[in-house]
Amino acid sequence: MKSKDTAVKNKGLFTRFLDLVERGGNKLPHPVTIFVILSLIVILVSELAARTNLTVTYYDARSKADATVAAVSLLNAEGIRYMFTSATKNFTSFAPLGTVLVAMLGVGVAEGTGLIGATLKKIVLGTPKKLITAVVVLMGIMSNVASDAGYVVLVPLGAIVFLSFGRHPLAGLAAAFAGVSAGFSANLLLGTLDPLLQGITNEAIKVGGFDFEILPTANYYFMFVSTFLLTILGTWVTERIVEPRLGEYKGEKLIETMEVTPSEKKGLKMAGLAIVVFAAIMLILTVPSNGLLRVEGNLNPFIGNGLVPTIMLFFLIPGIAFGMASGTIKSDKDVVHSMGKAMASMGGYLVLAFVASQFVAYFSHTNLGIILAVSGANFLQAIGFTGLPLVLGFIIVAAFINLFIGSASAKWAIMAPIFVPMLIRLGITPEFTQLAYRIGDSTTNIISPLMSYFAVIITFAEKYDEDTGIGTLIAMMLPYTIIFLIGWTILMTLWYFTGLPIGPDAFMR
Repeated sequence: MKSKDTAVKNKGLFTRFLDLVERGGNKLPHPVTIFVILSLIVILVSELAARTNLTVTYYDARSKADATVAAVSLLNAEGIRYMFTSATKNFTSFAPLGTVLVAMLGVGVAEGTGLIGATLKKIVLGTPKKLITAVVVLMGIMSNVASDAGYVVLVPLGAIVFLSFGRHPLAGLAAAFAGVSAGFSANLLLGTLDPLLQGITNEAIKVGGFDFEILPTANYYFMFVSTFLLTILGTWVTERIVEPRLGEYKGEKLIETMEVTPSEKKGLKMAGLAIVVFAAIMLILTVPSNGLLRVEGNLNPFIGNGLVPTIMLFFLIPGIAFGMASGTIKSDKDVVHSMGKAMASMGGYLVLAFVASQFVAYFSHTNLGIILAVSGANFLQAIGFTGLPLVLGFIIVAAFINLFIGSASAKWAIMAPIFVPMLIRLGITPEFTQLAYRIGDSTTNIISPLMSYFAVIITFAEKYDEDTGIGTLIAMMLPYTIIFLIGWTILMTLWYFTGLPIGPDAFMR
């Protein structure tokens, strides 16, 4: 990474601020130790909150009933038993754990056989250098259709692609992470999040005593345009702020020569054929209404639970085909060796995932996240803003709460019954309120250590800079959060004044 001894006079004020964030963050203990400390803080705060009988009452749009939530102590007998008896379950049920490990089995084979390296050579030789950043950011945004797959596949690949172009791999990681996570709501296609939020919004409309519903496409036009805006902003931040600050990469080169050898060409042809066959089989299993991977004609169960094994096979099968054709696989032992090597590289992540999973579980079990969310929503309701200023304040509150509660649906289930009816009465449509929420909910994902995949990203970054810490990652991603939040909000404001529809039959006022 760039020397921290660079003369201050050669740095802008914002760059010096980011350096300060990084130095301060990295002076903190190892991320594992930080999560241990945070867990201890949650334990102590939960006891104080429980002793003061801290409670909140709100309407939960998912359960369709009023809910009163009280702080739960982890220092009484029941809480101490919970910490002991739930430790293993907290770890094994930690969402990113299985996702990462299963996907890495296939990625490990694709990397070990040389398929990824050969493919990147083709990409480097065939893609204009000036477009590669935009492609990485755009692919990150588009990966939201596949739920969390982008974190496991595109973020590390973004680093590899940049490295293969002779650029700093952490800049590629940052560009992909920004697209996948900070641009989570934008897309050219409808994703699983659209109907999920729509259902909660419709329930909140009923809570307010109104008799109408919004469609899953309620925000489609705006999110379609947002995809291009965030791609442009992400490219600008990467090339003008993040990459210059990182400086020249001094680590090992991924690919020594950019020449594709005859054996690699043969392997790529077989890998391409394998992908075509695999894709055809998956289409047969998923597209027809009676496809074997559908449940009563519904594809959602497969998307929720079957996507990660599919990603594993998407890398595994072409990887084996490439290896057999190019000669890098001589027997099944080579395949298993590649898988084992990939798993061995995840040792540090497993340690980090264990302590991070305990912290996330404690925060959820004590109800501190819900109490914070409801209190923040009630505060915004009480300050008396109206019209566009209220919507702007709502975005900021949603962005702040997102630092503590990662689940988009969980936050919206709490906030929607409060804000949707209130804004309807002020002339703001539910479609617009939901849109504003999605802006705030997306942009701060990349700077929140509570985000489920934050620990995964640190592990990916440590591959290229072993000194990477929470401070490094937050300082690297903070420009994306600021620029995305400002740019996205400006787009929303301009849209508000033009009166254009934000989706089919969906308007802001």
